[in-house]
Amino acid sequence: MAPVFKPQLRKAPPMNKKIRIVIVAVIVLILVSAYVLTRGEATDALVLHGNVDIRQVHLPFAESERIAEVLVREGDEVTEGQVLARLDTARIEPRVRQAEARFNAQTQALLRLKNGTRPEDIAQAKAAVSAALAEAQNARSQYDRAVSISKSSNGRAVSEQDLDAARAALRMSEARLDAQRKALDLSLAGPRIEDIAQAQAQLEGARAELDLLQRQLKDAELISPTKAVVRNRLMEAGEYATPQRPVFALAVTSPKWVRAYAPETALGHLQTGQSASVIIDSFPDSPLKGSLGFISSVAEFTPKTVQTEELRTSLVYEVRVFVDDPEDRLKLGMPATVRFDAPAED
Repeated sequence: MAPVFKPQLRKAPPMNKKIRIVIVAVIVLILVSAYVLTRGEATDALVLHGNVDIRQVHLPFAESERIAEVLVREGDEVTEGQVLARLDTARIEPRVRQAEARFNAQTQALLRLKNGTRPEDIAQAKAAVSAALAEAQNARSQYDRAVSISKSSNGRAVSEQDLDAARAALRMSEARLDAQRKALDLSLAGPRIEDIAQAQAQLEGARAELDLLQRQLKDAELISPTKAVVRNRLMEAGEYATPQRPVFALAVTSPKWVRAYAPETALGHLQTGQSASVIIDSFPDSPLKGSLGFISSVAEFTPKTVQTEELRTSLVYEVRVFVDDPEDRLKLGMPATVRFDAPAED
């Protein structure tokens, strides 16, 4: 039997050990380079996670009274100075008019004192003095005549009773003359400084009372202090308002900021005024511009609502990134991602 021919495969020559070392080194170099590059790119920007925060205003009336009307609803945009609600003013308005009347009366009283005595009053006082003087002269003449007759007749023509009556009439007329002269002196001297000061004080008291009542009347209108959005309408017309019960809760539309928390290792990459991009899930491809406005100087524990890559129990520092939001995309409590640009090196 003829032998069977079996072809034999030739073994490949073993790879040179130096070539294998070179290939491994190249692969390691490529991996290290890729890691360094990706790590460098990752450190070019600091990314933090937080929530949108805005200021809220709770508006109560300054006075206690029944609400007459409520003019806005939840979701309405209001402007600074806009009237939001009104109180019933049926009882305050008459008090205001009464205070105005008292103030006007006191104003005229003070003006009369400051202007002094009128020329007509002075002329009248002089005429009264002249009349009292003539009366006193006549009484003197009557008395002197009675005395003379009594002496010439040895008391037989005029009785003692008539002499006493003439003497009393003379004294009364002289007293009236003295009173009229003093009244003329007072008219010429004008009002006392003390009287003017008293009238001035009474006028200031009337003005303070009027100002207070006018302030209360003005406070019957609830005014928006700024541009905002009505979040809650807490009371209705007919309810009794007090300074302790807010009627509205307003959300201030500007400024808005994202409250985030940065670890201590990131503080060296943050500085006030540093620009940032704010991204929300509703508009992932349209980041909003912002800037870092606040870095807390006190460390605290990370709130549970904040999602970070660090442990929740680690100490962090609160930062606030103020955002330009002209289209009003950001809402209170909305989660947001903040990406900081690398700070400029000194």
